[in-house]
Parts: sequence; structure tokens; C-alpha cells
Amino acid sequence: MSASSTRPSYAAVLRMPYATRTFTAALAARLSYGMVSLAVMLAVSRATDSYTAAGVVVALFGAASVFLSPLRAALVDRHGPRRALLPMASLYAGLLGALAAVSWRPGAPVPVLAVVAVAAGACTPPIGATMRAVWGELITDRRLLQRAYSLDGVAEELLFVSGPLLVGLMTGFAPPAAAVAVSALLVGLGTTAFVASPAVKGVAVHVARAGARTRLGRGLVQPVVVAAGVGLSLGAVDLLVLAFAEQRHHGENAVAWVLAALSAGSAVGGLLNGAVDWRMSARLRLPLLAVGLALALGVAGLAPGLVTLSAAVAVAGLFVAPALTTSYLLADESAPPGGRVRAGTWVNTAVNAGSSAGAAAVGLLVGRLPLAVCFAASGAVALVAALVSWHGEASPDVRTGEAAELVR
Repeated sequence: MSASSTRPSYAAVLRMPYATRTFTAALAARLSYGMVSLAVMLAVSRATDSYTAAGVVVALFGAASVFLSPLRAALVDRHGPRRALLPMASLYAGLLGALAAVSWRPGAPVPVLAVVAVAAGACTPPIGATMRAVWGELITDRRLLQRAYSLDGVAEELLFVSGPLLVGLMTGFAPPAAAVAVSALLVGLGTTAFVASPAVKGVAVHVARAGARTRLGRGLVQPVVVAAGVGLSLGAVDLLVLAFAEQRHHGENAVAWVLAALSAGSAVGGLLNGAVDWRMSARLRLPLLAVGLALALGVAGLAPGLVTLSAAVAVAGLFVAPALTTSYLLADESAPPGGRVRAGTWVNTAVNAGSSAGAAAVGLLVGRLPLAVCFAASGAVALVAALVSWHGEASPDVRTGEAAELVR
């Protein structure tokens, strides 16, 4: 379907056939992902009376989800969303339900919790990547597609802010395991409604015919490299903000406010990015966005107080959603229709893996180096990613578009 005659606005995105219905269902399922990590951590901590056990179980759950995501995306590309997502979502929801049941009361064995969590993580359905593939099928106007991706990215940002808040509200009157059960219910019902949409059914037929014959090209390297750099930087920021608050004797609530400023900046940046008709190519724009993030984080390390840190982190956030949205756009351009889910998933995997690695790496630096140096180091990672991706953009293969060709 073409949007060439549609005014390129966010309202125009939602006016596309079946767009609002499909997007709403996808958001319901993805809200589960905004809730599940905190819900599992609290449930396991309550069941085992051990923060260490909770950390290990959540880490295993996250690792299984992140590192197996390209394989799950390949199944969606090969068999279509309807045939692949429903079994995944059913298994994922069922295993989360089992985890909720096991962790409902104290005394649950840690090995049992870990095994169920790993099994659940391995089945996580790639709803976000599939929704972006649906956008690519619904919309052929690149300006409108940019707005669709920006809207998608901002909505996802808000889900990951509201998800923990919902968990916090639920734990005020129910065991944490109830939040795990609600997360399972959301992904089950949301995915069912999502794949029932005519927009998704059309993608399923197309992908099922094309997915097994194509593989991704080198044009995917640039967005994946930048996404990994952004993820590494963001993974470091959480711990750095906590260290900053502790050094200046602020409470834990202060950390939440600073990270909320980061999310707010990212949401504003995402909306602005989608509203601008860029004359600069996406492949040139992407490394510049990473440079902006790097500089903002470097300045954040020089903040004398909490207010200035919040402002600097909010400025850094202005570059986050645009960088990720542009990465997803380039991944979509670099992939054939039968590889769209995999292409988007590689970017998502890079962000999540980078975030985990960034948190681990900065944990080794905090306490050994001044915080200003640690902030600068977190920004330097995004800067290096920008330079590496810029070098790739300058290569003859990418300039001539050969990197995006399919190998059949």
C-alpha cells in the first residue's frame, strides 16, 4: 500500500489501513516486555529471599531472550508471523505463567526458577521487529515510514517507563508473581490480536514465500554497529547515575528522576526526528547522531549537581530515539521483504547486548576512576561506533548500494 498521496504526519500513519488496530495490539503485547524484568526480579527475590538469586535468574532470562532473538526472527521470516508468533507467544506466556506459579510463595528452588526463566526467555516473540516489518509493508513513502518508525520508537520508550510503574502499583496489593502473570496475559492476548490483523496476514503470505530464499547484506553492518554503541553507552548511564547520586548523598528517588529525564529527552527527540523532512541521507545522519550522544554524555560527567546532570542527560536522550529509529530504517532498507524481521531484530539485539555489556564494563570502572572520566568513556563508545560506521559508509560497496543487494 502506498502513502505517497497522504500528508506525512503522525496522524497519517495511524490512518493507514488497519494501522491503529495492529499497532494497539502490538503495544499491548510489548507492554509485557516493559514489565517482565522487574516483575521477575521481584518475584524471584521474594520467593528465594536472595538478591543474588534474583539477579542471576533475570540475567539468564535476558541472555536467552537477547541472544536467541535472531533465530526466532528467522522463523518469523521463514514461516510468517501467524504460524511463528502464535506458538512462540503461547510457549512464552505459558512458561511465564509457570514461573509465576512457582515463585508465588517463598521457598521456591533456585534451579527450577532458573530453568523456567531460561526456557521462557528462549521463546520471547519478536513483536517489535515484526511490527516494524508491518510498517514497512503498509507504507512505501519513505517520509511517512520515518514517522511510523519514530512513533513506534517513542511508544516503546513510554512502555518501558510505564511498565515498571505498573509493576510497582501491583506489588502494593498483590505478590510480585502476579505481575509476572499479568505480563504473560498481556503478551498472549496482544499477540493473538496482532496476528489476527489483516495487515499482518498480508505480511505473513509475503514473508512465507520470500523468507527462505534470502539473506541479509552488508548494508546492515552500519546500523548494527551504531545500535551496539548506543546500547553500550546507555547501559553504562544507569549505573553512573546511581554512583553520582550516592556520591552526593541523594536518595534512590533521585536516580529515577534523572533516568526519567533521559527517557523524556529520547521521546522528544524521537518525535522531532520523525517530524523533520531530512535532506541529509540516513547513512550520513546516523553517525552524526551517535556523535551528538557521545558529546552530551561527556558534558554530563562535568555536571556539578543533580539538576544539571538531569538536563545534560535529557540532552543526551534527544539523540537516542533518533539514532535507533534511523538504525531500524537503514536495516529495513538493507533487507529484502523476506528478511525484514531479521534485519530489525539484529539492530534490537545489538542494543540489548550492548546495554548489558555496558553495564558490566562500567561496573569495573566505577570506584577506580573519577565519574567524569567514566561518563566520558561511556560517550567515547558511541563516538567509536560513529567513526567505525562512518568508515563503512565511505566504502565503495555501501556508496553504490551494493551492500544492500541480496545473495540468493
